[in-house]
Amino acid sequence: MKPSAKTSRNAVAADHGALLRSGAGFIDVRAPVEFAKGALPSAVNLPILNDSERAAVGTRYRQRGQQAAVALGEELVSGDVRATRIEAWAAFAHSHPQCTLYCARGGLRSRIAQAWLAEAGTSVPRVEGGFKSLRQFCLRTIDEAAASLKLIVVGGRTGSGKTAVLAHAPASIDLERLANHRGSAFGEQPSPQPPPVGFENALAVEMLRLSAPGTTVALEDESRQIGRLAVPATLYQAMQAAPIVVIEASLETRVENILTEYVLEAPNPHEHLPASFARIRKRLGGTRHQEIGELLTNALSQGDPDLHRQWIRRLLTDYYDPMYDYQIAAKQDRIVYRGDANAVAGYLGGCVVEVAR
Repeated sequence: MKPSAKTSRNAVAADHGALLRSGAGFIDVRAPVEFAKGALPSAVNLPILNDSERAAVGTRYRQRGQQAAVALGEELVSGDVRATRIEAWAAFAHSHPQCTLYCARGGLRSRIAQAWLAEAGTSVPRVEGGFKSLRQFCLRTIDEAAASLKLIVVGGRTGSGKTAVLAHAPASIDLERLANHRGSAFGEQPSPQPPPVGFENALAVEMLRLSAPGTTVALEDESRQIGRLAVPATLYQAMQAAPIVVIEASLETRVENILTEYVLEAPNPHEHLPASFARIRKRLGGTRHQEIGELLTNALSQGDPDLHRQWIRRLLTDYYDPMYDYQIAAKQDRIVYRGDANAVAGYLGGCVVEVAR
């Protein structure tokens, strides 16, 4: 399993910022168990050793040293197994001509994969320092960008359309999209949230791409926790000091937005809504939780949008609005603009253009 001496195509990619900014793609040759703990948004996991092979090689290394471990790796990944893995790497490289490959620390696994690919006629640079160095770069990027980026926070009551406005801003970071969670008790998505490492890496790439001088980046007004993930401390602190634009929307507009997103267009509201509603029992209080819960149950059983509007209206006025009013009261001195969704979207566009000039 030693790298072949026949190939001179052993290029090393050391500009981590350029690699991450390009989105050209990474071949991650770490084992699936490593990849599952966190990866990069443009990476595909095509391991040189699967989980069981990696465990066996690791055990051999601890018992008998590196040479014996490499010999076992050669034995485990040979013949058709080796050919299949090279074929998968080559296929990705041909569809992503600017891709690079990495292992955990830029050591044997990435060197061997690079050599095997070269022997098969495909040249792919490997990342200097591997995933560890990319991860460290991502963490530095978050801290540095949080200190240097000009941020503006989009606020507004639940259902006011903050996410839609954010999507139309010239430069924005959608933390809820990156976290795969809508940021409330009802925010859980059908697919799981990424691991913290993956969330932070994806965030770093977004921040890196928006780091041009003069850019103002819009983010939604969030609590630090988004589901089970946490906004990095440096970014959250910067958000707490940033100016705020507030979307103002009528109760009926917000009810319709919630109805559309969480009921009419939701994949499985009959399971998702009761489970989400149960999470706020203590905060809502027993009596109100029972009353609104009965409205929700009736609406789900009847399938009537008007019945859904009843429990949504109560939940907004009895729970979300008072909580928002309390939180925004402490931020009044940071509010620089108020308006409906279209007006705020226009303000954000003008704000960014003005700063860029």
